[in-house]
Amino acid sequence: MVSRLLCMVVAGAVCSVAGAVCSVAGAGEKPNVVLIVCDDLNDYITGMGGHPQAKTPNIEKLAQSGVAFRRAYSNSPICAPSRSSFLTGIYPHTSKNLFWDKWYENPVLKHSKTVMEHFRDNGYHVAGSGKLMHHHLGGVWSEFKHKADYGPFVFNGSQRVAHPSVPLPFGSIGSVDGSFAPLSDVPYAPDKSQKKGWIYGTWGKTVPMRYVDEQSRDPTPDERNAKWAAARIKAFAEEKGGKPFFLAVGFIRPHTPLHVPKRFFDMFPLENVKLPVIRENDADDCHYADVFDEQQKGLRYFRLLKESYPTMEAGIKAFARAYLASVAAVDECVGEVVEAVDNSRLSDNTVIVLTSDHGWNMGEKDYLFKNSLWEESARVPLVIRAPGIAAAGGVAEHPVALIDIYPTLVDLCGLQGDTRKGDQGAQLDGHSLRPLLEDPKSETWGGPDAALTMIFAGKDTAKNPAKQHWSVRTRRWRYIRYNNGAEELYDHDNDEYEWTNLATAPQHAAVKQELKAKLLKMTGRQ
Repeated sequence: MVSRLLCMVVAGAVCSVAGAVCSVAGAGEKPNVVLIVCDDLNDYITGMGGHPQAKTPNIEKLAQSGVAFRRAYSNSPICAPSRSSFLTGIYPHTSKNLFWDKWYENPVLKHSKTVMEHFRDNGYHVAGSGKLMHHHLGGVWSEFKHKADYGPFVFNGSQRVAHPSVPLPFGSIGSVDGSFAPLSDVPYAPDKSQKKGWIYGTWGKTVPMRYVDEQSRDPTPDERNAKWAAARIKAFAEEKGGKPFFLAVGFIRPHTPLHVPKRFFDMFPLENVKLPVIRENDADDCHYADVFDEQQKGLRYFRLLKESYPTMEAGIKAFARAYLASVAAVDECVGEVVEAVDNSRLSDNTVIVLTSDHGWNMGEKDYLFKNSLWEESARVPLVIRAPGIAAAGGVAEHPVALIDIYPTLVDLCGLQGDTRKGDQGAQLDGHSLRPLLEDPKSETWGGPDAALTMIFAGKDTAKNPAKQHWSVRTRRWRYIRYNNGAEELYDHDNDEYEWTNLATAPQHAAVKQELKAKLLKMTGRQ
């Protein structure tokens, strides 16, 4: 049976050929959209090859019903600038919103419509919950349920701290990045104040989270958001004559602190956890440490983890276990949301997009964090199900980026009108992925043959794009250029782990020059 979404697309194409001004809605119902955004999720999912023990059956099932992009990249691999970029469709270097500033105060972004606002202006009911924009602005939503909650956190009666089971000095990092444990490991014995123990993670408040055992406890924030999203989808499906909807849900895990129910930790017995593929002295031919001091989070976190365990391997294994458990936990939440769509009358008329804001380095190149230009931080999962358009079970290998999500949804849903609020706003920087959805093996689409990633070099750079650190990733190559002129070049056809920096190899000088020119062109400097 031809889905309603396909009928709409065909009708839209006919209108285009006829040269008529025609709304997609005139051919039938507008498609709904469900956008699922995870946090800090790297390639530790089934089918991406990031970790052989990763367990993500729900994401895998979703991929089998849509197209999985195996070379999708974050344009800025840290939370705030990544989210403000892909949810406005504007590169960080275009807006100059390069790091932790509030996006809605940015001179360009405040005059540009978020994807939520553009859908709302096209007659959609726009609902959201969880962590979506890093800096929340309620006015861009028709309704919003729960603000970002990074909990559960450990509370010692006066402040949030790392879980007591985390050894020092790693635990000294603090309650967010320095903490991991199963919820069953209740951090403190009951006391008269009843304040110590697990709490929710709403900033500025101390809200206890009840935990008796695995069956008798309060839901985690991610579980709460999954339940809300599933119920809201069911309600939308039961409405008659209602608006089409755009529903976005943001899950925190596997963002730190890595606190999830015990059953997810039990899926990965510590003695059986396989180490990530890490090469000794792999950082020797890299230049990250040349442009950032040793207190930069990724370098410091790796060093402290190594110092906290008898061996580096033991530390990485303990942390990787908690990360794998957190990935499995968020996968279950993803499944609840997708199942709500599949069990409704809306399943053949709802576009589903699943992604993450950036990845995470698990000790590769002596680095444990996000915000690097290497594959582990820059690469993200991206799955798009568009009934009647996306080739079910398709795998696209062409490099794409998060910046392409907004224009893809505009295309799939036939949205009309300017995405700018005024002349000071910016046009969308990305390109529709529709050609790659229709034919995942295609190399022909409206976008570039490389994905662009940037990391912020610091406040003294005055938000000048030329002074930031950059990477371009083609199908075969990754080229990195730091603001001091240092370069890295990796050949993924022969070096999937980016172990060997070829930037100084004479035989690759022409390739390096070509990629440098591509980088300059994509950033508007050539």
